[in-house]
Amino acid sequence: DPNSYDKIITIEASGIAPAVMLGYIAHKKVVFAKKKKPSTMSNMLVTEVFSFTKNTTYQICVSGEFLKEGERVLFIDDFLANGKAAHGIIDLVQQAHAQIVGMGFIIEKSFQSGGNLLRQQNIHVESLATIASLDNCSITFAE
Repeated sequence: DPNSYDKIITIEASGIAPAVMLGYIAHKKVVFAKKKKPSTMSNMLVTEVFSFTKNTTYQICVSGEFLKEGERVLFIDDFLANGKAAHGIIDLVQQAHAQIVGMGFIIEKSFQSGGNLLRQQNIHVESLATIASLDNCSITFAE
């Protein structure tokens, strides 16, 4: 059930604002994965995520003290395109022996594969807006 979760996870920096707002409204804790390992963190969960926007591979990480075994976790982010960030978060959550219960995005680019790949894995995905096309310098929203 995507409405039953223990905490919210996101990736810095663009996902922080929507995740924190939901955390405030839902009275849930928010954890964010960092794109660089801080020297002060221990018990790190680490995975690689490729950013098409930046054409860079990041090692995202979160301290294991913030993700506990058995927790039900909701992933919130700004955009869903190819789903690389989402799959990185799935990996971090699985390393902690926790469970992803769903994912929420501000904007989903349905002309890219991320949403379909996640749904094929039976992950509940919700997006506030879904863009079907960016052709001819025009935004077309999905019905």
